Amino acid sequence: MEIVAKTSEDRSNAREFAIDAARLLADRHCEDVLVLDVQGLSQVSDYVLIGTGTSDRQMKSVADELEDLAIKYGEKVFRTNRDTGVTWIIIDFIDVVAHLFEPNQRAYYDLEQLWSDAPHVPWKRNGTDSASGDGAET
Repeated sequence: MEIVAKTSEDRSNAREFAIDAARLLADRHCEDVLVLDVQGLSQVSDYVLIGTGTSDRQMKSVADELEDLAIKYGEKVFRTNRDTGVTWIIIDFIDVVAHLFEPNQRAYYDLEQLWSDAPHVPWKRNGTDSASGDGAET
């Protein structure tokens, strides 16, 4: 397998995908949506997307929509993992890794603490997103 260096366009595309994905989560009523820039901190991805779902049905639906959104950006799903109770769904798009949690699982795994050195990426649309999150206006 040949290793190809990422271009600035590739990195920009991944960032835009992560931002759009965060907006999708907020639009679908996920809570506490965060995008973390883990470039230089992670050897496997550039961005981590975290959101809390309100039900297993909602989380499954949002995961499916994220996969559809990825197509628009030319991102491919490398791997998806859903635990049997649908309390944590991970979708690995290589440059972006999305984590959808139910509230207790999110608190238990505390990925925000794990990536506490990672800058938060602003993702909100000019104050129009009603979901809570750390995204400043863009």
